[in-house]
Amino acid sequence: MPHNILLIEDDTQIVEMLRNYLVKEGYDVSAEFNGLDGIARFRQGAFDIVIVDIMMPKLDGIEVIKLIRENSAVPILIMSAKDSDVDKAIGLGFGADDYIAKPFSLIEVSARIKSAIRRATTYSNAGQTSATAAAAAAQAPKMLTFGALRIDLDNFSASKNDVDLKLTAKEFEILKLFATNPNRVFTKAQLYGFIWNDEYYGDENVINVHIRRLREKIEDKPSEPKNIKTLWGIGYKWEGQ
Repeated sequence: MPHNILLIEDDTQIVEMLRNYLVKEGYDVSAEFNGLDGIARFRQGAFDIVIVDIMMPKLDGIEVIKLIRENSAVPILIMSAKDSDVDKAIGLGFGADDYIAKPFSLIEVSARIKSAIRRATTYSNAGQTSATAAAAAAQAPKMLTFGALRIDLDNFSASKNDVDLKLTAKEFEILKLFATNPNRVFTKAQLYGFIWNDEYYGDENVINVHIRRLREKIEDKPSEPKNIKTLWGIGYKWEGQ
């Protein structure tokens, strides 16, 4: 059964190019040319993934993402030629899962769509663990403490000085990866593989935004982090001060 894609983009040439290519790839593609019509179409159907431009008439892409995220966890890919827009959509926790920089290659778009759908499917099936896996999980530590920072692995949450940090799903996954592997150095390619379960295409902006926002939430001085250390030219590691 083909996956259903909702494409919300005001550039008709981009829409036709993407739609023609993705239909040949076996997808069902619905397209709208502004944010309001895009939201209306989304509410009418069942989609496996949404691709949305940021700069659109009537309702911009960030507002579209926020409305979708009110009641849906569908994967969302944003398209933008501006890094600042990507920063807002991902870093402010509005709920975008990945981004495609303009100009883009059709092969890359197809790869990112497949990866996003695969991640969503894997996540939805995550609860179907074996008895062995469940037993192992039961023996694993449930709470990690680093000074005033507490990480609840059971409830996928974290707090500092007993205040909920309100982490996004990706921020928590990064924090968990770091905190359960203290002093291990992770390259950006490794982080992308572990967190996004995908090949690294050199998209440093996605990782940089998540790391920066996570530091702003857990560090006393984000500009002088004591927990998430940068190893310039290599990656990051957790020192857990």
